[in-house]
Amino acid sequence: HQGRDHAAADATRARRARLMASGGRAAPGERDAGSALGEAVAAVFAATGILARSQPGYAVREGQREMALAVAEAIERPDALVAEAGTGTGKTFAYLVPALLSGGRVLISTGTKTLQDQLFRRDLPRLREVLAHGLTTALLKGRANYVCRYHLQRNLQTGRFERREDIAVLRRIERFAAVSASGERSEAPGIAEDAPAWARATSTRENCLGQDCPELAGCFLFKARQAAQQADVVVVNHHLFCADLALRDEGISELLPTTRTLVFDEAHQLPEIATQFFGRSVSTRQLLDFARDLLRNGLSDARDAADWSALAAAVEQSVRVLRAAAGGRPGRLDASELRTREPLRAAIGEAAAQLPLAVLEGAAERSRELARLAQRARELRERLAGWLSALEGRDEGDAADPDAMPEILWAEVHQSGVTLHATPLSVAETFRRHRQGSARAWIFTSATLAVAGRFDHFTAAMGLEDARTLRWESPFDFARHALLYVPRGCGDPAAADFARRVAEAAWPLVEANHGRAFLLCTSLRMVERQAELLGQRIRAADASIELLVQGQASRLALIERFRASPNPLLIGSASFWEGVDVVGRQLSLVIIDKLPFAAPDDPILRARIEAMRRDGGDPFRQIQLPAAAMALKQGAGRLIRSENDRGVRAICDERLLTKSYGRSLVQSLPPFRIGRDEGEAIAWLADADFSARSATSADRLPAGLG
Repeated sequence: HQGRDHAAADATRARRARLMASGGRAAPGERDAGSALGEAVAAVFAATGILARSQPGYAVREGQREMALAVAEAIERPDALVAEAGTGTGKTFAYLVPALLSGGRVLISTGTKTLQDQLFRRDLPRLREVLAHGLTTALLKGRANYVCRYHLQRNLQTGRFERREDIAVLRRIERFAAVSASGERSEAPGIAEDAPAWARATSTRENCLGQDCPELAGCFLFKARQAAQQADVVVVNHHLFCADLALRDEGISELLPTTRTLVFDEAHQLPEIATQFFGRSVSTRQLLDFARDLLRNGLSDARDAADWSALAAAVEQSVRVLRAAAGGRPGRLDASELRTREPLRAAIGEAAAQLPLAVLEGAAERSRELARLAQRARELRERLAGWLSALEGRDEGDAADPDAMPEILWAEVHQSGVTLHATPLSVAETFRRHRQGSARAWIFTSATLAVAGRFDHFTAAMGLEDARTLRWESPFDFARHALLYVPRGCGDPAAADFARRVAEAAWPLVEANHGRAFLLCTSLRMVERQAELLGQRIRAADASIELLVQGQASRLALIERFRASPNPLLIGSASFWEGVDVVGRQLSLVIIDKLPFAAPDDPILRARIEAMRRDGGDPFRQIQLPAAAMALKQGAGRLIRSENDRGVRAICDERLLTKSYGRSLVQSLPPFRIGRDEGEAIAWLADADFSARSATSADRLPAGLG
C-alpha cells in the first residue's frame, strides 16, 4: 500500500493548503500549532474555521482544540499518546480531524459495535464532507456479524433445530441476505441481533472453509475484509483488533491492514478485552457445535463410512458428564480448586478421547467439510490435552520457559456448560512488542483512563510507560448541575440486610423523580433483589413507574424502551454501566448500590494480586482501587450527557466518605456537589425537573461537536 499512501499524502497536503487559504487560519493570539498538520488542525477548530462555517451549533471548545493538536503531534512524530477527555470535550472530532488530515492510512478501534456504527455512519461522513472528500472508509466487524451464505443454506437443507421458530427466522435471514449489500446482522430488519438462529446463519473460525468455500465469490465477510484492506480509514472494534494481534502472534495472515495511525476510543476497555484474546480457551459449546456438524456432514457426505449418530451422541454425552462434574452452581474455579476435582479432570480427558479423529481422517477425502472436521477434532484434542497438562504440571503464573507468557488457569461454569481458560497474567509485554515492531502512532482515548489524575494503572496494564499522557476536564458544570448523594444508614455492603437498605434509600428518590432512573448493581443477584423489592414498592404505591430489569429483553431493547417510556426505572448490572447515552430529563437519577470492587474470588484478579504481592507491590492500591475508580467513573458518566442535563447521582455505600481510600475515588469523579440529606436530594430532583421544563430547544443544543 506504499504507493497509495504517497498519493493520499499528496492529496492531504493539498487539502491542508486549501484549508489555510480559505480563511480558516487560526485567529491572532492562538497558540502556534508548530507543524503543517498542526496548523491545518488548528485552522479547522478556529472560531472562523470550516467546522464553524459548516456545522450548525458548533462552538469552540479549548479542550477539544488542544486534544486535536496533541493527536496531530503524536501522528507526526509518530508516538504513543494516552488522552483522557471528560464528557462533552468532543474527543471524537478531536482525533478524527488530525487523523483524516494526516495523509496516512488510519485504523480506528472502538469498545462497542454501537460506537463503531456511530463513527462510521454519522461522524465520519460529516467530516469527510467538509475535510476529505476523496478518502475511502470501511467498516469491519467480527465474522459472527455477517451472514455466511454457505452455512445458512446447509443448515436450511440438513440442519436439526431445537426450536421450531429457528426455521422461520432462518428463512427471513435468507431473504435478507438475498437483497443485502453487506450481509451484516445489525441491518436485518425485524430480526433481533441476539436471536439464537444467527448461530446457524454465520460461520466460526473453526468451521469456515476459507478459500475452499463454494460461496467465496459472494462471501459478505470476504468482501468486507477486502474493502478494509483497500480503505484509507478503517473502523473496527477492540475485539477484532485484539483477535488480529493474536493471529499475527500465531504467524497466521492478519485480518486487518497495517496502518500508520491507530486510534483506540473507549480505550479503558482494552486491557480486559486483550486479556481474553491473548489467552487460550476451549468450551463445551465448541464440543456441541462439533457434534452437530459431525452428524450433519457425516450423514450427508459419507453416510456409509461410520455410525455418525453414535459418534455424535458419544461427544454429546461426554459434554453432559463434564458439565455434571463441574458442579451445579455457576461460578469460576481457580487452578488450586480444579486440581482437587479429579472427576472433572477425568471428564475433560474423556471428552478429548471421544473426538473421532481417526474416523474423520479416514473420511476426509470425501468432502471439504469432513476434512475441516478432522482438523477441528485435532485442534480440540490438543487444546483439551494442553490445558490438562498445564493444570497438572505447574502452578498458574509460573512458566517452564522463562520467556513464555505466564498464564492463569481457571474454569468458568455456567448454566449451559463449561469453558476452560488459560489467561495471560499481563498483556503489557504483548502490546509493548507490537508497538516497538513498527513506527506508527498509537492514540488511546477515553473519558475514564486516569485515577485521581494519574494514568499509572492504565499505562502499566498496556505497557505504555513511555507514552505521553494528557487529560482535559469536562466542560460541563457538574458542581451546579449534579448532586452526589451518599445516603446515611445503608450500612455494611456485606450485611445480610444491605439489599433492603439500598431499596429503602432508593425508593424515595425514584418516587419523587417519577422513575426516569437507572439503578446500577454490582451483581446479578443484587439486580434480582432490587427488582423484587422496588417492584413491591411500585405496586404498593400504585405508581405509574415502568420497571425494566436486565434479562427481560436484550440490552438494546431495554434502552429503547427506557427512552420511550414516560416513567421508566431500569435495574441492571455491569453491561449498563457504560456505553448508554440518554440525554436530558429522561435519565436524571442514577443510583449505584455499592462501590464496584471486583469479587476477590475471581481467579484472574486473585492471581494478579498474588503476583503483585510477590513483587512487593500493594495490590489494593495498584489493582483493586484503580479498577473500582474507573468503573465508578463510567457509572457517573450516565448522568450528565449535555451541558443542560441536571440530576442526582446516589451511591449507597458510605465507605466512599468514611474510608481513607474514598478520597481517591471521589477525586476520580467529576466535581459533583456532595450531599447526605435525603430532602436535599429530592429537592434537587424537583429543581432539575423545573429546569428541564423551562429549557428551550435552543438551550439544549450542544456547545460543540464530536
